[in-house]
Amino acid sequence: MKILFVIPYVPNLIRTRSFNFLKYLVARGNRVSLFTICTSENDQRELINLTDLCDDIHCIGLSRWKSFWNCVLALPTSYPLQAVYSWTTELVEEAITRIPEFDIVHVEHLRGAKYGLSLLERNFQKRPPIIWDSVDCISYLFHQAAQKSQRLHSRWLTRFELARTEGYERYLSRQFDRILVTSKNDKQAFHDLNGSSNWDLPISVVPNGVDLDYFAPNSDVVREKNTIVIVGKMSYHANVSMVLYFIQEIFPFIREKIPLVKLVIVGKDPPRVIRALDGKDGIEVTGTVDDVRPYLQRATVSVSPVTYGAGIQNKVLEAMACGTPVVATPIAVSALDAKHGKDLLVAEGGKSFADKVLHLLENAEIQTQIGNSGRVYVEENHHWNQIVMDLEEIYRDVIEA
Repeated sequence: MKILFVIPYVPNLIRTRSFNFLKYLVARGNRVSLFTICTSENDQRELINLTDLCDDIHCIGLSRWKSFWNCVLALPTSYPLQAVYSWTTELVEEAITRIPEFDIVHVEHLRGAKYGLSLLERNFQKRPPIIWDSVDCISYLFHQAAQKSQRLHSRWLTRFELARTEGYERYLSRQFDRILVTSKNDKQAFHDLNGSSNWDLPISVVPNGVDLDYFAPNSDVVREKNTIVIVGKMSYHANVSMVLYFIQEIFPFIREKIPLVKLVIVGKDPPRVIRALDGKDGIEVTGTVDDVRPYLQRATVSVSPVTYGAGIQNKVLEAMACGTPVVATPIAVSALDAKHGKDLLVAEGGKSFADKVLHLLENAEIQTQIGNSGRVYVEENHHWNQIVMDLEEIYRDVIEA
């Protein structure tokens, strides 16, 4: 198949879903063209990693001021700010001239939906199907964030955006030839937006996977005793809330039993409230790192005390793929079929979560058992090649329809 990808950010190892869709679709013999947005010099450097994958890449630069102005113009309308943040007419005008070349168009995220709508509105003599990969149901995420975020401005912003996002996602759910989400929870959330779980919406669940060659155990790396790692993009409000919840409600119980325990917080762009933790009570804040794998491979335990979220938590899958035992909250693993007590440990509440972490820190044999079983789970359930095979089948179904 010849596929046009319209992605409102440059795919990379952090934006793992679009990156691996491209990688494995090409590996399976498909031809892909990428239309995307660059917002920094780093984005330009990331494009180099995609040149061997794509037939061609069309990238439009978008400044933060332009994104800000897009949001200002949207304020008096019913559009959510997310929907216009990455919008530029240049990208869609170029895509319009290329549409007849492709068998299918794949548009990703709420920020990219407007591009898909613009293509649907044009009168083409022959138009390929347009799929919108929502990834997560953003209004479902905002519902949780408005109540549970530990940062006041995040609660305010999500409450401001919530009604706009609900209305927009309700509208989007009836526009495209197919919609993709990462979990059954997100699919149900879209049905709930339309007032009935029985509404016949064209939604397919396509989970995230793991690059099992990249994220893998490393026998050359020695695991450090009593070391906990917590990983996530630290500019993301849900990850900030996750870290603060762990520090305030869980970590004191662990330090009471193991005073010399070490906590490593790994993730790019930590805000001031996270950076201020560095050097206190055995806490290390790394900020941006070139490679997250050594931190996962050295840690005794990886924790994901997510308090709210949507979709699949990649940080959980990547830790499991590295053979690192994971302790997570129920919301962090609600999209997975992993078994508690076998593939990972699940706990809710500060004391209960701390007890699970301590159980692993104090039992080397159980660390190994859980770590090995977690690796097997991702091998059997989240291999990108199998996920992309399923995606190809969805493409074929939509094209035939």
